[in-house]
Amino acid sequence: MSHQDLRSFMDQLDQNGELVRVGDDVDVEFDIGNRLFTAKEKALLFEHVKNYPGWKVLGQAPANIRHIALAFGTKPNRVVNEFSRRVDQGLIPGAMVPAGPAQDVIVKGGEVNLLDMPIHVIGERDPGRYIAGGLCIVRDPDTGTRNMAFHRLQVKDGNKLGIFMVEGRHTWQIHQKYEAMNKPMPMAVMIGHHPMYYFAAAFTGSVDLDEMAVAGALLQKPVELIKCKTIDMEVPAYSEIVLECEILPHIREDEGPFSEFSDYYGERQERPVVIVKAITRRKDAIYKALQSSGHTESIFYNALPMAAAIYRDLRNVAGYVNLKDVSCLWGSTFNVVVQMTPRFYGEAKQVLLAAVSSLYSHQKVAVAVDEDVDIYNPQDVAWAIATRVNPSEDISLIAGVRGHPLDNSLPEVVKPGLTTWHRLGSRALIDATKPPTTDPLAREMFDRVKPPQRKG
Repeated sequence: MSHQDLRSFMDQLDQNGELVRVGDDVDVEFDIGNRLFTAKEKALLFEHVKNYPGWKVLGQAPANIRHIALAFGTKPNRVVNEFSRRVDQGLIPGAMVPAGPAQDVIVKGGEVNLLDMPIHVIGERDPGRYIAGGLCIVRDPDTGTRNMAFHRLQVKDGNKLGIFMVEGRHTWQIHQKYEAMNKPMPMAVMIGHHPMYYFAAAFTGSVDLDEMAVAGALLQKPVELIKCKTIDMEVPAYSEIVLECEILPHIREDEGPFSEFSDYYGERQERPVVIVKAITRRKDAIYKALQSSGHTESIFYNALPMAAAIYRDLRNVAGYVNLKDVSCLWGSTFNVVVQMTPRFYGEAKQVLLAAVSSLYSHQKVAVAVDEDVDIYNPQDVAWAIATRVNPSEDISLIAGVRGHPLDNSLPEVVKPGLTTWHRLGSRALIDATKPPTTDPLAREMFDRVKPPQRKG
């Protein structure tokens, strides 16, 4: 029986000429980070890592929208629609199985050593090695609901990590409950699996959403789960590596700075400490490296689920909208581009208001364009803004809106008695659509030039 895992995705990339095997020796301190930082077209499989015999490291998989389309079995401009379709069909809960290759090798207690894995240095100012491609799985002690999410993990020594949990998000909320009970929080960290797990982990929903069921919907089959060996947690059976951990209550140490998805360094602060109790893995495990800074693999894991969630919301604006597609890949996930065919004057602005008011707090600049603009081509979006926008009429600003905590351009809210650190900013709406279909003469003025067509 074939399984949709990291290896099946690697095979897809390889068969389509999208995987480059790097045969020369590379080191974790410099080479891997540098090569992944500049790899935009192909996934890289490092087959010889200095001081780590037998290990292979995969990165930039996916590196672009073509790779994501391969994973979904569709065309690049249909990925968001396909993601939404699979979620619309319903979430699929995981299924327990007795064993899986994720526990081929088991290392516990004093034998645990994170430095035995080829964890790489991601950015120039990072204090050392970081695990950026680990999906952190925890369980709410009150409801029993699982939560799976991205969290950066700083390697401090052989069995200790630092973790950054964004205040107010689900993992942070669950951790607050454990701290109130003065108990360590069990957490499993999965490193290396099919992209659908990463998309599911970045998909934002209600606090009772089980991202493993989202992964099942995207895979179109239940996720096979096995029990951890040292903590009460379930993990995907075909993971490459699993760290079985506990986050200690009321203990804080310096964490950061870190090369964040925004392409800036996240600041250094005192943050919780993670103790690794066991490492389980496949006997020939492949380490999944994630270059987290902007314009690399990590932006796709955030951008696609975000675009799909916004797309699903926008379908219902004003009862019906002629919506085509949504992209959060224009420069950064702080931007969103909506492709639509406006029927009425003012309809595009109404859609843009909804686009900046979703479950996500990222989107700061929202642009609406027509179906004749390629929303995956930044130059085409810029062209639409340049030629179809009258700034005084087509750009709207909304002040006093909560912003993303990692958006350094927004001021921090700091005042006595404030219980949660956050940022306050604004939103920009840019209507770069043509006049609506109900005004055909005005709309015709914005028809794009086409090359000569053969007659007859």
